[in-house]
Amino acid sequence: MAKIALAGIATVLCALFVRGGKSEYASFISMAGCLLLFFFGVSRLETILRTIDRLKEYLGGNTQYVAILLKIVGITYLSEFASDLCRDAGFSAVGSQVELAGKLTIMAVSLPILLALVELIEGFLT
Repeated sequence: MAKIALAGIATVLCALFVRGGKSEYASFISMAGCLLLFFFGVSRLETILRTIDRLKEYLGGNTQYVAILLKIVGITYLSEFASDLCRDAGFSAVGSQVELAGKLTIMAVSLPILLALVELIEGFLT
């Protein structure tokens, strides 16, 4: 994670340094940095997929919970990306509403897991 953070900071500092002279080069530096950071993130994907396979083994045939978990992660990234984009464009109120809608969607999607947990606890108590 430290490499990713340092690469991000270096990209921003380079883009800020170049922005004063030729702003179009700052855009290119920013895009190159984004691609570099994207490939750093994709390299972690193998570990994530192995862990998801292990989760599926533990759950047996019931992979519904893994699907819900992946939906939650996708909703989180999508809503964060959209809200940051709105804020960067100067529409922070819209960004806040996108964030709120993402949180409510995550809550709605995660309700089956919460219900299963409550049923499990109830089974232990009776």
